[in-house]
Amino acid sequence: MLGVRLARGPVVLEPWSEDHAEGLRAACAEDSEIWDIYPISFQRPHFDASHALYRSRPNWVNFVVLDQDRVVGMTNYINADPVNGVVEIGGTYIAPSVRGSGFNGTMKALMIDHAFAEGYRRIEFRVDLRNTRSQRAVEKLGAVREGVLRANMITWTGHVRDTVVFGLLKDEWREKD
Repeated sequence: MLGVRLARGPVVLEPWSEDHAEGLRAACAEDSEIWDIYPISFQRPHFDASHALYRSRPNWVNFVVLDQDRVVGMTNYINADPVNGVVEIGGTYIAPSVRGSGFNGTMKALMIDHAFAEGYRRIEFRVDLRNTRSQRAVEKLGAVREGVLRANMITWTGHVRDTVVFGLLKDEWREKD
C-alpha cells in the first residue's frame, strides 16, 4: 500500500487530510514565484481549487510533507500501475526553508524505498524543462534522463510546457548521501 506514513529523522510524509490544509496553504505561500513553472498554482487565490483537484485524482496518493510537525510542502505518487510495476513521483513542492538542506533527498528516498518495497520496479519523474533545480535534484537520485515530451502540456499560465522524463529502475537504486 503506497498511502502510508513515512518518516526518517525530521522528514515526515503523511497522507493528506483536511487537518493539513491551512498548514499547506501557508507553506505554498512562502514562494509565490515558483508556481509560474508548475502545471497548476497553489498560490492563495488558486489554493482551494488546486487542493481539491489534487485530492480528487483517483490514481494519486497525496502526501503532506512535514519538518517534524510543521507542514512544509506536498508530494505524490502518481498513476501507480502495480500490474506493470511503474509509478511516478511528482507534484512536489517544498518550502524555501528546507531547500538545499538534504530534506528533498530524504523525502524522495523514503518514497523510492517504499515504492520498491511494495513491488514497483520503475519510478518516473516528469519535470518542466524550465525547472533546472528539480532536474538536478532528480539526477542526484540517480534517475536517468530519458527524453523530452515536446509541447505536451498547457500550464495554468497558458505556457505550452516541454516535459523532461526521468526513469529510475529498482536495480539502479542506491540511496545517495
